[in-house]
Amino acid sequence: MIIEIKVPSPGESISEVQLAGWFFQSGDFVEKDAEIAEIDSDKATLTINAAESGKINILIEAGETVEIGTVICTIDTEADAPASIGKKEEPPAKASEKLPETKTEKKETGIPEQPEPIVQENQEKSTDIHLSPLARRMLEANNLTGDDLLDFYKKLRISKDDVVRFLEDKNTLSAETVRMPVTAQREGNRETERKKMSTLRLKLAERLVAVKNETAMLTTFNEVNMTPVIQMRNKYKDAFKEKYGVSLGFMSFFTKAVTEALLQFPQVNAHIDGNDLVFHHYADIGIAVSAPKGLMVPVIRNAETMMLHEIEAAIKELATKARNGKLTIEEMTGGTFTITNGGVFGSMLSTPIINPPQSAILGMHNIVERPVAINGKVEIHPVMYVALSYDHRIIDGKESVSFLVKVKEMLEDPARMLFAGNDPAMTLLGL
Repeated sequence: MIIEIKVPSPGESISEVQLAGWFFQSGDFVEKDAEIAEIDSDKATLTINAAESGKINILIEAGETVEIGTVICTIDTEADAPASIGKKEEPPAKASEKLPETKTEKKETGIPEQPEPIVQENQEKSTDIHLSPLARRMLEANNLTGDDLLDFYKKLRISKDDVVRFLEDKNTLSAETVRMPVTAQREGNRETERKKMSTLRLKLAERLVAVKNETAMLTTFNEVNMTPVIQMRNKYKDAFKEKYGVSLGFMSFFTKAVTEALLQFPQVNAHIDGNDLVFHHYADIGIAVSAPKGLMVPVIRNAETMMLHEIEAAIKELATKARNGKLTIEEMTGGTFTITNGGVFGSMLSTPIINPPQSAILGMHNIVERPVAINGKVEIHPVMYVALSYDHRIIDGKESVSFLVKVKEMLEDPARMLFAGNDPAMTLLGL
C-alpha cells in the first residue's frame, strides 16, 4: 500500500512553507512516527512524521517552497524492513562471564588496556572541555556548567554536513592549530557562497523593517545595581533548586518586576488596533530566545500570577522547545510585552526592536562591576544597563521612564515585588 505524506497546515493564514530538509533519503526504510522532514513557515519550524512504517520515496527536494496539502513523499508500507530494524540486541554479559579467572593486563605505563574507564553511577562527572574565560563567566551567570553544555549538544541531531565538516577539519587541523589565530592557519581566498533565506528569516526581516517604518519607536535607558538580586540568588539558589527542581536565574526576577510594573502602567501593556487602543488586564510575557533557525519569542501566559519558580520552569521548557525546533504556533503568539537578554552574548547596551503588535520591549545586558556612589561614597557594584524601546504613539515619555524606574526599584529592592512595587515599610504604615 502506498501512503501519501502531505504538508500539514502550521496555522491559520499560512498558505505555503519551505521544505527545510529531509532526515532520510529515497529508498530508506522509515518507522512509524519517525521524523522524516522539517518545514519552515513564516512563524515556526515544524517536523513531519511518518504515518506508517515502510520505504520512503521523496518527491520534493529540500529548499523548495510548497503549498499546504502538497504531497512531498510517499511510503510503501509493503516494503520489507531491513534485518537490523526490530532485531533485539543480546543483553550484555556480566563481568564474571566475560573474563573468567583473568585479570586486566596493563602496559608498562600502568594504564589498563580498556579504552574507556567504567564510571560508577554515583561518581561525579568531570568536564573535559576547554572554556574561555568569557564562556565560563556566561555559564556561571546562568547557573550552568560545562557538563550542561555537553549534555545539550549531545541531544542535537547531527547532519551529513556536520560529519563532512568534522572530517575535513580533523584531517587538516590538530588540537594545537585550532587555538592559533585564524590568519595563521588559513590561506586567504575570494570565494563566495549563496544560500536561500528560510521562510522564517524572510518573514523576520519583513517584520523588522515594518516596525521601523510603521512605529514611532524611541528608547529610554537606565542602570540597575544588581547587588541585592545577586546576593539573594547566591544565598538561596541551592535551596531553591532542591525544592523546585529548577535553577534560580536573573530572568525570573526581571519577569516578575515587569509584570508588577505593567499593572501600574497599563499603556505599556497595550497596543494599537486601527483607531482603538487595546488594553490587556493580564501579562503574557514573550522571552526572546536565539534558536538555530533564528530569533524565537515563546510566550509565558499570565506571568503576573506566577511565582519565581513557576516562571523559571516555564522559561526552561519554552527555551528548550525553541532550540529543538519544537515550539508550536500557539506558544509564540499573543504576547503583550517582550524581554530580550543580549547580555548572555556580552552586549553592554542596545536598542531592542519592538515585537509587533506590542508597544514595548525590555532589553537586558551584561553585568559588569562599575564604580557607583552609595551614601556619598564610591563603591564597586555589579551593574546592568537596561533599555526600554517603546512606541511613542501610545506611550508617552513620562510613562516609559516611570515604568523603567519602577522595574529598577523592584530589582534593587526585591521585597517590593510582594507589595505591587511599593516600598514595604510605607505599605505597612499605610502611607
